[in-house]
Order: sequence, then structure tokens, then C-alpha cells
Amino acid sequence: MAGGRHRADRRVLPGDQEVVARLRPKRQVLDGWLYEVGLPAYRNGPGDAMESAEYRVWVRAPQHVRPVEGVSYDQVPTEYLPKPSVVEQVLEPRRPSGWVMAKAGGRGPGRGGVVHAVDCDEAPAGAPVLTLERALDLAQQPGVRLCSLCGAAAELDPVLKGFDHGFEEP
Repeated sequence: MAGGRHRADRRVLPGDQEVVARLRPKRQVLDGWLYEVGLPAYRNGPGDAMESAEYRVWVRAPQHVRPVEGVSYDQVPTEYLPKPSVVEQVLEPRRPSGWVMAKAGGRGPGRGGVVHAVDCDEAPAGAPVLTLERALDLAQQPGVRLCSLCGAAAELDPVLKGFDHGFEEP
């Protein structure tokens, strides 16, 4: 199985069972590597015939795939993540844009809530994403505050109060 264009690897199955499989391409992802492996199998052929087949699946390494000792993997096709642009390198990763509102309990106007960045750990799941203008409108309503954990306060307060707020001379 290790001959030819494809290399063999050990595929770890549930219950720590291992089977030698054919290694196909590997793909870099943000949190590691995925490997496409071809697991040997049989399938029904014409009539009562049985045919050899291959079941392909993407698995995580090293959790679900291990190298076979003595096998070279130099020729395995590899897909790398694209290199970040110069702008992305300078600015570093940016959070997703938008804001969400976590409504406080109660009824009627002035019940309040908290405006969060969309990726804040405290942001409610499934809440509609707000534009900057809508988030600013909500932030000015009674009982609404800006989250200080995710930076909503640091990002929106200067827009609401002016960029010189807090820098006044005594």
C-alpha cells in the first residue's frame, strides 16, 4: 500500500483500533492539519460480486492519523494556508465587524441591555448583527451600556463622546 504515488499512514479508529490507509493530500487549517485518507473497504459489484473499494475521509492529525515507520511522506500533496498580505501582517488579525445587543429583562422602553462586539464571549448567540450606526443609537438609550470586556466601550465611547473626551486639562 505504501508504493506508488500514495503513502500509507495508520488511521486511528474509535476504540484505539488502527488500520493502515492510503494517505492522500494534507491541508493546513488554522488550528493544525487535516489529512485525506483512503480506507480500504469492499463494495457490492454487479450481481453477487464483491469489489475492493476505498472510503475517503478527512481526519485531524495527530489525533486520528499516525505515520508508518520507514515510509517517506515527501511526495504527499500539501495545501498550505495562504500567506497573509502585507496589510494583514501589519494590522494583525482583526475581529469580525459588527455589534450585538444583549437585552436586559423587563418590558417597555428603557429596559436596557449591553452592546457587545459580535465575537465577545458574553454576546448572545444568534442575536442580529447591528451596524455601527444602530449600535450607536442603542448605546444612547437609557439603561444601555457598552461592554468593557470585548472593547465595545473603548471603540464606541470616543465616537459617542468625541475623541478628546478624557484628555481635558484640569
